[in-house]
Amino acid sequence: MNRKKPTYSISELSEEFGITPRTLRFYEDQKLISPKREGQTRIYSAADRARLAWILRGKRVGFSIAEMSEVLDMYYQEGGKVKQSRVAMEACRQRIESLEQQKKDIDETIDELNNLIQTLEHWMQEQNIEKLGDREHA
Repeated sequence: MNRKKPTYSISELSEEFGITPRTLRFYEDQKLISPKREGQTRIYSAADRARLAWILRGKRVGFSIAEMSEVLDMYYQEGGKVKQSRVAMEACRQRIESLEQQKKDIDETIDELNNLIQTLEHWMQEQNIEKLGDREHA
């Protein structure tokens, strides 16, 4: 029994993943996916679809095109999936570390802004200035 492998058109993948055909062509230009061609028609394989799912997941969590390309291309090298998995896990760990630092920086900035607001509100109370912005006394 000879089963035909599933294929997808640009419009099918665009609709399934909620992206534009232009986005798919961009990923093709970046060599992240490589659909077959029948004339001007792009024919995407199940492997292209799987790569697209990983690309979009990587994009959502902040990986660059270069980072995604590096991880995706490992699949085809010796030790493929295992090496790819290790590199992907390490990249994820580094991304988490970076995001945790950004979160800490954001929390510190929010605290500093709240302190500044309190300082200004206290000063305005001492000056008998309305909080919402009495422009006459400013």
